[in-house]
Amino acid sequence: MIFDFSVSKDGHHAVIALSGNLIEKSQAAGLLEKIDELAKENCNKWAIDLEKLTYMNSSGLNTLIQVLTKARVGGGEAVLFNMNKKTNELILITKLHTLFKVADGKQKALSMLGV
Repeated sequence: MIFDFSVSKDGHHAVIALSGNLIEKSQAAGLLEKIDELAKENCNKWAIDLEKLTYMNSSGLNTLIQVLTKARVGGGEAVLFNMNKKTNELILITKLHTLFKVADGKQKALSMLGV
């Protein structure tokens, strides 16, 4: 399954939905470009919806870390939500749950962002 993403922007926050398989750095180029655009527009609070992300490896984890870093450098935050079991296990095994904020659903993620 091919990696894809969509962005729903609302002022200083956005919901970014990821889908498919994120297994190569090159797949994330468009996402990282869009993240840079959002940051330049002072939109730096991002809720990342992982419900339709079916598979991710270390390249995918690296992409998520880059997104989080860009949010925090811009004075914002990124919150992960709707993780499937495999993604949740990967985040736990790699101890990235200590780095990322994680929410059960969209409303909780937006709340954690102060939206």
